[in-house]
Amino acid sequence: MVLWWIGNVILLVVVLPVVIYLLNRVLAALERIRAASDNILAGGVALIGQLEEVPDGLAVTDQTIEAVKVGAVRYAGSVAKLLG
Repeated sequence: MVLWWIGNVILLVVVLPVVIYLLNRVLAALERIRAASDNILAGGVALIGQLEEVPDGLAVTDQTIEAVKVGAVRYAGSVAKLLG
């Protein structure tokens, strides 16, 4: 019976503080992860605001590419006639 009490005291004095210490470290790491994920979410939301104009910009780029392509074909045809 005395050994039972000694075992319980050792458990409370030695093991319980170690468990509490380790749990505290895990919870601190979780808080850092939560803060980092909140920062990532805020950055993603800010990025979405910057990307709203991308489709219009791509449409202008497509029109420019088509215009350059037509001009390049005409130029290549003219050069072929001069060299041929």
